[in-house]
Amino acid sequence: MKKWFCMIGLSLLLVSCANQQSKPLATAASGKHLFILSGQSNMVGLNVENFFTPLVNASLGADNTVIVKDAKGAQPIRRWYKNWQPSPNNIPPKYDAQKNGILYKRLLFKVNAAIKNETIESVTFIWMQGERDAREKQAHLYQESFLGLVEQLKNDLNHNNINVVIGRLSDFDLTNSRYPHWSSIREIQVALPQALSNAAWVNTDDLNDGVNKQGKAIDNDLHYSVAGYKFFGQRLAESALLLLNKP
Repeated sequence: MKKWFCMIGLSLLLVSCANQQSKPLATAASGKHLFILSGQSNMVGLNVENFFTPLVNASLGADNTVIVKDAKGAQPIRRWYKNWQPSPNNIPPKYDAQKNGILYKRLLFKVNAAIKNETIESVTFIWMQGERDAREKQAHLYQESFLGLVEQLKNDLNHNNINVVIGRLSDFDLTNSRYPHWSSIREIQVALPQALSNAAWVNTDDLNDGVNKQGKAIDNDLHYSVAGYKFFGQRLAESALLLLNKP
């Protein structure tokens, strides 16, 4: 099944890339298009410059885009959502409220530096995270936290309409034997676009087989293969561009 997904995905990507090279899909009417990528380890592993930026720039023009990535492995969503509060009967190990939002602060600093003196036409937030929350059994707070994170960005960037692309957790632990809330987080990530005005989720189930960056064969791994990261970046770019050009 995974091979089938890869073949279909590759065909679509090749057609899409050919179309994008022919002419831009969109241009900035009065400013630049800002793309913000963040999350934990699978976002860390994505080579944005090679597998995301080329497709976006081919469609919009390099002069019309600002792309910022900031990610850190093994981090729960509370490191981005400033107002996160644990349930009294389900407090994560070593929870420290002072660390809530610290990665968001770092991300926002990078974004503000990148858009200084720029006029921003659109903002697209691209998110790959949830593994840590699945491991710590925090799925019951995930949707509220993510929606709160998006609101933070809207307020801090003074931009009410933010497009959102979510990378859904892979099929690494569908039995929930190692990460008890794995399936629950997956379900929430699929449902989240319905709670947002312009959002989509991206499948990653076929990205964690093959050979990883260390040359080791992997099967249903927590992280993606070398080829998997390539397809991941391309899928994120395609989804972002589709949202940007949505009627």
